[in-house]
Amino acid sequence: MTGDEIRQKFLAFFKERGHTVVASDSLVPRNDPTLMFTNAGMVQFKNVFLGQEKRDYTRAVSVQKCVRAGGKHNDLEMVGRTARHHTFFEMLGNFSFGDYFKKEAIQYAWEFLTETVKLPRDKLYVSVFKDDEDAYALWKNDIGLSEDRIFRLGEADNFWAMGPTGPCGPCSEIYIDQGEALGCGKPTCTVGCDCDRYLEIWNLVFMQYDRDDAGKMHPLPKPCIDTGMGLERLVAVLQHQPSNYACDLLMSIIEHVSKITGKPHDQNAETDVSLRVIADHARAVTFLINDGVLPSNEGRGYVLRRILRRALRHGILLNQKEPFFHEITDDVIAKFQTVYPDLADNRDFIQNVVVNEEENFNNTLTFGTQRLNEILEKMQKGQQTVIPGKEIFKLYDTFGFPVDLVEETAKDTHFTLDMEGFNKAMQEQKEKAAASWKGSGESEVAPVYNQVLQESGATVFKGYSDLQGQGKVLTLLKNNQPVSALNEGDKGVVVLDQTPFYGESGGQVGDTGRGHNDHVQLQVLKAAKPVANLVAHHVKILRGPLKKGDRLTLEVDPQIRNATALNHSATHLLHAALKEVLGNHVKQAGSLVAPDRLRFDYTHFSPLSDRDKERLESLVNDKIRENIPVETRELPIEEALQEGAMALFGEKYGDSVRVVSVSGFSKELCGGTHVTATGDIGFFKITAEGGIASGVRRIEAVTGPKAYQRVQTEFNRMAQIRALLKAQPDEEINRVKKLVEKNKAMEKEISALKEKLVSGKGGADLAADTQTIDGVTVLIKKLEGVDVKTLRTFIDNAKNQMKSGIVVAGAAENGKVILAAGVTKDLTDRYHAGNLLKGVAAIVGGKGGGRPDMAQAGGTQPEKLEEALQAVPALLKN
Repeated sequence: MTGDEIRQKFLAFFKERGHTVVASDSLVPRNDPTLMFTNAGMVQFKNVFLGQEKRDYTRAVSVQKCVRAGGKHNDLEMVGRTARHHTFFEMLGNFSFGDYFKKEAIQYAWEFLTETVKLPRDKLYVSVFKDDEDAYALWKNDIGLSEDRIFRLGEADNFWAMGPTGPCGPCSEIYIDQGEALGCGKPTCTVGCDCDRYLEIWNLVFMQYDRDDAGKMHPLPKPCIDTGMGLERLVAVLQHQPSNYACDLLMSIIEHVSKITGKPHDQNAETDVSLRVIADHARAVTFLINDGVLPSNEGRGYVLRRILRRALRHGILLNQKEPFFHEITDDVIAKFQTVYPDLADNRDFIQNVVVNEEENFNNTLTFGTQRLNEILEKMQKGQQTVIPGKEIFKLYDTFGFPVDLVEETAKDTHFTLDMEGFNKAMQEQKEKAAASWKGSGESEVAPVYNQVLQESGATVFKGYSDLQGQGKVLTLLKNNQPVSALNEGDKGVVVLDQTPFYGESGGQVGDTGRGHNDHVQLQVLKAAKPVANLVAHHVKILRGPLKKGDRLTLEVDPQIRNATALNHSATHLLHAALKEVLGNHVKQAGSLVAPDRLRFDYTHFSPLSDRDKERLESLVNDKIRENIPVETRELPIEEALQEGAMALFGEKYGDSVRVVSVSGFSKELCGGTHVTATGDIGFFKITAEGGIASGVRRIEAVTGPKAYQRVQTEFNRMAQIRALLKAQPDEEINRVKKLVEKNKAMEKEISALKEKLVSGKGGADLAADTQTIDGVTVLIKKLEGVDVKTLRTFIDNAKNQMKSGIVVAGAAENGKVILAAGVTKDLTDRYHAGNLLKGVAAIVGGKGGGRPDMAQAGGTQPEKLEEALQAVPALLKN
């Protein structure tokens, strides 16, 4: 069986047994901001296990995309060197939420392994938690395993916990004996050994306890099942392969790498490591970018960049001089697009990101090589032969420079590497990264809101059609704690059974307004949606008290809502226009829809040209003038996607979705509030465009009255400029051009005069500032009203006149310090202009450097210029 067939058989097996097939969630966890990547099948069900979320099914089965790299799972350097380590893998899992328990979980697992995929029964072993008599009895009596094939292991191996407190329970693992050839050869080798003979293939977690703060475990009212089995591992076993990399899910990619690099596999151990690394990392890179992660210098993006650059480093080891990795990721897309169709939709974008990173890596190698040469030059002068570990680590961590290339260069120049120091620095960085991962930036929901949702139920939103309504107070919170009343002057949160207030979500800010009854008046400062289906009204009580059970008349601020609706509908038009103008690779990467502006982040690799901006504005405004009706419909998610509605990354959709359409131009899944026709928007104007991350750009814009005000302000400003220029309309540009040209000519003339003045200083002019230090002629000079170019001219002229000596000069210009130093060629073996100037610049709060014979620097403290120049003799003596 192929890997694709085994994946499908697993899903079909559990579907036949009443499980709902749940699609793989994103690699970016949506309901756990503390987790860097989705690393197990249970992640998307975490809130269900915790009792904070209910699904319309109690049995589920999934094949989950997983990445284990970064944070606590940081074994990146092991990938490619072992048979089992991966950055990306797929996890098969079946789950029960208070439905079946140990008996069925064990029976299903045994039946699937022995009857569906037909693993030999006599090769299978199991382990159970040492105190779990139920699981032991089920394996022995129901399945019929002999006692010598059931192993009792301790808490470290066979007890699972979600955290220090909360759901936990024993687990049972299923192993297969792969034979002595894959064993360690020790007489003690058995289940639980670290070698590959007894290979764990499936872990069954019996979530039956709730551990409290004191460590005491209480039985859960509805025990759950969470199982996990690595697809690659199972496929390798079924295809009789000793390594995951030899199974068809990876081997075809390895063969493609081999073809492109011209390096055959199974002929050289180190070459095989590189081939495996590139294949594995290509899968991780492809799927991470597809799920919206982009290379950056922090968080998830940093891990992605390290994975990608590690693959490129191994390409270098295989003598790849030109970009090649994008060809491998394209092969990954071709292999997996049937199972994950969105890969094909995003092919162009994925390829653009990878190519861009390959080009950036080439620049990194250039900078890293320059830095390494500086280190080696310094060591040669100091007669050192061992490159310090901290320097190797800095090259690796800061410059992304591969250790292998450091080692190769070191051998050529007869240096050795302090690998012990490097490994120590690497371990410290791993520990620091694991400890400092505070989450992805998404806000963590206060646990009280999950509790409120369970107790009070969902808030019915009435605000699509009405800006006024009635609501009954179900819950009151003050400082995130339930209270029975909010008194006059209090700030708190009100949860109602129904509301016209839109809770902030999907990039759209929440409504504001007021609420009242005969004895209560309150201001709604903002409406939020802390969890799905719950609107939290953040309020200030103007007259009270407000009590649970009170009924309120609710009024949304119509001006704020309408202004927000203009910007939200304009955002949809902008998104569609970007795709039409720039291409289908454009994806939404974030947004803000507020009453005064809109902000739209999108994937693209180059700044918008003026022509692009004009086309975007023109296209959006064309659609506004057409006054196209904006239609909204509720549809099943599958039907909406089949109709071509855009689903946005980062949003989690239910079975039924709201589709917002502008006929013939835009169709998106969206829960926000919109205009009834595009003409309501009035006018659209881009105010800013720029890059915010690698491959991500941002447009800011205004609509309606704000857009008119913006244009009016620009018109008034132009009228003022015209008045200053004494120009008629359409004459402004020519007048400004002439002024600029005249200004440049005058600046050039002034600069020439300054240089002439400076170059005229000779003989007697310089003698007053010249002194002899350790037998060397030194000129130290403070100049007035000169720029950097003039300062350098002074240094060159002085050196020419002195024939042999050192020149240091400085000047204050526009509140800043400029410095320059020069050393004649005959003295550069004793004095270094760059090093000298570093010391001088430090005194004026700056830094700089340069060559041994010429250097320049700057500073921010002109009041210390005299002090800095006076320090030159002492610096030279030192």
